[in-house]
Amino acid sequence: MTTNDTPLALIAEDEALLARSLKRQLAEAWPGLRLAEVAEDGLAATEQALALLPDLLFLDIRMPGRSGLEVAEAVNDDWPEDRPLPLLVFVTAFDEFAVAAFERAAVDYVLKPVTPERLRVTVARLQQRLAARAPLLQAGDAAEQVRTVQALQAPAPAEQERIKVIRAGVGNTVRMIPVVDVVCLEATDKYVNVVTTTGEALVRMSLRELAARLEGEDFMQVHRAVYVATRRIRSATRDELGHYSLAVDGLARPLKVSRAFAHLFKPM
Repeated sequence: MTTNDTPLALIAEDEALLARSLKRQLAEAWPGLRLAEVAEDGLAATEQALALLPDLLFLDIRMPGRSGLEVAEAVNDDWPEDRPLPLLVFVTAFDEFAVAAFERAAVDYVLKPVTPERLRVTVARLQQRLAARAPLLQAGDAAEQVRTVQALQAPAPAEQERIKVIRAGVGNTVRMIPVVDVVCLEATDKYVNVVTTTGEALVRMSLRELAARLEGEDFMQVHRAVYVATRRIRSATRDELGHYSLAVDGLARPLKVSRAFAHLFKPM
C-alpha cells in the first residue's frame, strides 16, 4: 500500500474522452482512491507504473506503443521484489463471451463503455483484496493470468507451416539457420534476434509466432522477450535477491529469467 495506506491507481488509456470518464467515475465510486496522471500509451504506462509503484493498474487492452497485456508483462518483470505486485484491471471492448472468460481467469475487467454499476463491482473487489492485505498477485499467477488473457484476445491462429530452417537477412545475404543450431531467440523493437553458437541474425517476425513455428527443437520462454532452447540450459543460478540467471551452452553471457518465469527453475 502507498503512503498513509491510501491506495494509488494508474489509468492507461489512449482515448482522452474515455480516460476522463473512467477517472471521474473512479473518483465517484471510490472517494479515497488517489489517481495518478493518466498514461496515454503503453510505453508511458510502463514507465509511470515502475516509477510510482501504484497499488492498482487500469490497463486498456489496445494502446499505442505497448498493449495493456505487454505493459502487464513488463511491469511484472521489473517490479521491485519487496513490493506486492499491483492488482490488474483490464479495460476492454470484448463481447460478453470474452468477458465471461476473463472472469473464469480471475482477471478483473471493465467493459467499454464503462458503466458506473459495473465499475462499482470492480471497486468492491479491489477494496476487498486490499483490505485483506493478501498478496496482490504472485509472479507465477500474474504470468499465467496475462497469458490467459493473451490467448483470449488473440485471433484464432491460422495453420502455418512448421519450419526446420530459419531464413534471416544479413545485409544482402539470406542466411539459412537450422533450428537445431539456435541457442535462443530475443525480441527487439520490430525483429527477433536469432542467436546461434556462430553468430546472430535478425528476422522480421513476432517472437511468439517464430517460436511457435519452429520444428525439431523445444524452446522455453524465460522472459517476455526471450525463448531459449531447452536442451542447451546447463543450470539456473539464484542470486541474493531471488533472481535467476541461466548458463546456456553456446552462449558466453548469462540469460536473465524474469520473475514471471522464475517458478520454472525452483528445485523440485
